[in-house]
Amino acid sequence: MSRILYGAPLSPFVRKVRLCLAKKALDHELEVVLPFTPPAWFFDISPLGRIPAFRDGEFTLADSAVICQYLEDAYPATLRLYGQDARQAARIRWLEKYADYEIAPLATFTVFGQRLLKPAMGQASDEVAVRHALDDQLPRHLDYLERELGTEAFFVGDSLSLADLALACQWVNLQYGGEQLDASRWPGLWQHHQRICALPAVQAVLQSEQWVLQKLRDKLAKAE
Repeated sequence: MSRILYGAPLSPFVRKVRLCLAKKALDHELEVVLPFTPPAWFFDISPLGRIPAFRDGEFTLADSAVICQYLEDAYPATLRLYGQDARQAARIRWLEKYADYEIAPLATFTVFGQRLLKPAMGQASDEVAVRHALDDQLPRHLDYLERELGTEAFFVGDSLSLADLALACQWVNLQYGGEQLDASRWPGLWQHHQRICALPAVQAVLQSEQWVLQKLRDKLAKAE
């Protein structure tokens, strides 16, 4: 297989690239690399040791946003996920970065990390940090995203984009951490997430993650 994605299935950044590849119908192999203990060779592909990284033949690169943009540019005949013009592309990149840099620290690194990853490593969950993220930090971001989405089916234009996928990937990790978007407070975001998760490509990727999720939950159950 000439295209290889390196990373862990439950990472929202790995998931985002997997969905990008799936929607573009680009065959690839997922090679599991854990984020906290990557092998020495991985640093040749990802100098910071972060997942995901990607190989396309002899070409390698890291960072989910960079990888997705590369796929958009390298395979122009595939489904376009960065809009139809410069303004749409810029808006999509903004929302993708918003998901990666504003939502991820709260939904993934805090809620998911504290509720699943830390206990799986034998560490106590910091529920104070979780409540602070959920009650004090996330709401303003959700208010902003609810306004940006409005009554539209997608965040940018009238078709699926990386903006939709990037945000959905973070809400999935929020769910894995035992939390949900409040459908009464943010109905647009809630409905948007249900639509994205119902897409066959998204369903397939999420289904493929369940064995890892169950493994983590089983480990937590044994520790209790």
